[in-house]
Amino acid sequence: MKVEGIGGCYEKTSGMFYFARMCSKIRLHASGSLPEEYFDMLGQGFDGRTCRYLGIAYEEVKNQVLSGAANEEALEWCFSKGRRLTAEEILIYNSFMSKRGWRDDETDEYIPAAIKEYGIANDGRAITDFDLIEIDEGRWYPDMWRDAWK
Repeated sequence: MKVEGIGGCYEKTSGMFYFARMCSKIRLHASGSLPEEYFDMLGQGFDGRTCRYLGIAYEEVKNQVLSGAANEEALEWCFSKGRRLTAEEILIYNSFMSKRGWRDDETDEYIPAAIKEYGIANDGRAITDFDLIEIDEGRWYPDMWRDAWK
C-alpha cells in the first residue's frame, strides 16, 4: 500500500538502512497519517531489531523523534545513549536487514504467504522482506538493492 511520507527500507541515515523508515512511521503515526495496518508492528519487527541492535528502547527513539529530532540527530542520540556502531557493525546490520527472508527461516513460509497477502505477483521479484515492503509501497525497481549499496 502506498503511504505518503513513509521512508523506504534502503533509505540511509548515517549509513544505516531502515532507521529513516522507522522515524517516518513514528512521525506519521503521531500525526494520524499512518494506516492502521502498520500499528501492530510499531516497535516490533524491523523497528525492534533496529532498536535492540542499537541498545536502545523503541519508546526512547520515539520520544527523540517526536521531540523534533531529525533522523540523523535521533540516530546520534541512539549512538550516545545505546551503543555507537562501527562501520563494520553497520555493514553487518545492513546485510542482515536487507537480506532477511532470503535463504533463512522465512524463505519457505513467510515470504510466499506475504506475496499472496499483499497481492504481489509471484514472479521472483520478492525475495526478501525489504523487497516485499518496497514492492507493496510502490518504490521497488530491479536494481534497487544494488543502488542502495553504492
